[in-house]
Amino acid sequence: MTAFRPRNPHWERHVRESFARQAFMTLIGGEIVSLAPGACAVAVKARPDLCQQRGFLHGGVTTALADTAAGFSAYSLMPEGSAPLTVELKINLLSPAVGDRFVAKGRVLRSGRTLTVVEVDVDAETGPQSKLIARMLATMICLENTPDAPQETQRSAHG
Repeated sequence: MTAFRPRNPHWERHVRESFARQAFMTLIGGEIVSLAPGACAVAVKARPDLCQQRGFLHGGVTTALADTAAGFSAYSLMPEGSAPLTVELKINLLSPAVGDRFVAKGRVLRSGRTLTVVEVDVDAETGPQSKLIARMLATMICLENTPDAPQETQRSAHG
């Protein structure tokens, strides 16, 4: 894996503060379980209300988990005063999502000035067993001079 140098000296604090503002991650119980420059893993515990009718973790939740891991993997390398935004993603749902916990592990493949390409594996964990259930490839754009804050906050700040 390539060693990346963050462009923001406060990258870890900014990533964690931004994640804490993710209302959807709060709703589903998502948490950052590991974080390094160019890498982020996000996990969620299995719950019946996150499943589809057959009892598998819903594909939308799997995708949101992977997209979040991708976004914060990319964000860890972006300059201060910027914000990440997904511009493209492709996910392969490889196996029914059955487990006690689901972990999306994002890792930056290439970090450019504007675009960052991230790969994410999503594993289903049951006890010590882990099974790959999805793989995502995503492209994130770095929105420079864009606060990583809610739109309402930005609108009220500008009048």
